[in-house]
Amino acid sequence: MIRRHQLASAATTFVSGAILTTVLFFGAAPRVHAEDIDHCQRRVAHAEHELHEAIEKHGRNSHQASHERHELQEARERCWREQHRWWDEHEHRWRSDRDWNEHDHD
Repeated sequence: MIRRHQLASAATTFVSGAILTTVLFFGAAPRVHAEDIDHCQRRVAHAEHELHEAIEKHGRNSHQASHERHELQEARERCWREQHRWWDEHEHRWRSDRDWNEHDHD
């Protein structure tokens, strides 16, 4: 037979678990989104840096520069797919139009 205090203890445990689950579920979502945005921005900035380095070391029309242009394009595309915006490293701002120039470093 279940005693009254055991039933109250089980109910308290259940309610505490439900509250904890709710807090973790809703509390973690904004941080994940913020981390995704930050990661996207860093990915584009890194690709921009790598392209500039390749141009400086190997020349504007080198195989290395071409590869880094492709990497930059991929980083911008990924941001666009995931967030419908992309990071403009030159202007240091988010852009909401898919209007980047694939040949802006040629």
